[in-house]
Amino acid sequence: MSLACTRSVALLGVDGHIVEVEAHLGGGPAGVTLVGLPDAALREARDRIRAAVINSGEVWPDDHITISLSPASLPKSGSGFDLAIAAAVMGASGVAPVDSLSGAVFLAEVALDGRVRPVPGVLPAVLAAARGGYSRFVVARRNAAEARLVPDVEIVAVGSLEELFAWLRGEAVSAPSDDEESTERSAPAEAISAPRPDLADVLGQPVARRAVEIAAAGGHNLLLLGPPGTGKSLLAERLPTLLPGLSMEESLEVTAVHSVADALPENAPLVTEPPFCAPHHTATRAAVIGGGSGRVRPGCVSLAHRGALFVDEAPEFGRGVLESLRQPLETGTVVVSRSAATVRFPARFLLVLAANPCPCGKPGNACTCSSPQRRRYLGRLSGPLLDRVDLKVELQPVARAELLADRAFAESSATVVERVSRARERCGHRLAGTPWSTNAEIPGAELRRRFPVSDAALRVLAAAMERGEISARGVDRALRVAWSLADLAGRPEPGCDDTAYAFALWTGRAQ
Repeated sequence: MSLACTRSVALLGVDGHIVEVEAHLGGGPAGVTLVGLPDAALREARDRIRAAVINSGEVWPDDHITISLSPASLPKSGSGFDLAIAAAVMGASGVAPVDSLSGAVFLAEVALDGRVRPVPGVLPAVLAAARGGYSRFVVARRNAAEARLVPDVEIVAVGSLEELFAWLRGEAVSAPSDDEESTERSAPAEAISAPRPDLADVLGQPVARRAVEIAAAGGHNLLLLGPPGTGKSLLAERLPTLLPGLSMEESLEVTAVHSVADALPENAPLVTEPPFCAPHHTATRAAVIGGGSGRVRPGCVSLAHRGALFVDEAPEFGRGVLESLRQPLETGTVVVSRSAATVRFPARFLLVLAANPCPCGKPGNACTCSSPQRRRYLGRLSGPLLDRVDLKVELQPVARAELLADRAFAESSATVVERVSRARERCGHRLAGTPWSTNAEIPGAELRRRFPVSDAALRVLAAAMERGEISARGVDRALRVAWSLADLAGRPEPGCDDTAYAFALWTGRAQ
């Protein structure tokens, strides 16, 4: 038969689309025509696959081969279509039975010597195809563990085109050699057993530690303001240790993003802990938000999905980079528009901003910055951005005596995460049947309508609003923090003390 069809998956962000790969052998001069909006890397597959087939001991058809990727209007990029194209060509030439191609989805790159190489984005591709009714997938051996995370699917792992053709003919696929197994399992032991940061390491900053706990309990954004050496980075790095572990659904969601970004370690195909991402202040908007001139890649905000994004030295970031955070903070998604397609990435993260009080960063009398310089420096953090930050804490330098005295009060991450987990359980019970899971996600209108608080508890916020000290959005955010304080304390609803402390945290005056 001179026509064969296989299937692969094209990824737009983390959304997969089934692509039919058709190969037709017809008259005319020998050559390969590839149609269906392929990018440069995919267009190069013609020569790559021909060499791989020949080096695998098979005969390349001496005909004109037309390869069509359908739907033709869908942009296709990357080398993940190589295996599907090779199988379709061999099926059309009669080397592989056409019946064995039906119902299978092929996802891998091939090397010139016939080896099958892994590709990024296998997990979201398998998830999308499984939702489309496909249950059999052929992937590179090093992608097999990632693909098997999807339940109720059959994964065929191959290491070369020879193994692929043997499987298509109904022969047994050979097991990996000892060298291949050791390569797949190679991972430094210290990377697995490295100790996690502990909140008890941060001494002398009880208010900041309490703010980090509240942020973890309610999913609130946090600003840490203080001179160098006061513990801003330490607190931010320990925030993920206070977040509850990811559920299986959340793990697959986070792993899919990291898979598309090719950021999954080989020894850990499933992300089970909340991620932590800390871009450098020289990072571009595309690096933080996502983008790229060719294949659109997720940015830091998506790599921090279901975890924490730490923006250290925030005033040093470009104004456009900081302002671009406002949309994902509100919607939990990032939309990257290109002429060929619009790509969406999830970006539900907890933002931690850290800043020095002045450009020089020197504490106390050592600072040489004038008041206008300080205002200009902190003015790089716009009002609309800070209005989306629920908790603001100013850290002061700590004396040695304070560090020693605080040892008896500093709690470990294991102790704090128990309180955070109980608070989230209370919140989850209250929000059951709604699309929200944390206090920070509840829209202001729904917060006031579904979860009203007493007039006495609102009195502090109402008075502050009349004085012009807080905006209407700020009132909503303070109420969300008050609910988190009530959840941590085990109270059914916020009281006067909760709203007062929430207002103090919103204004940065908490003691």
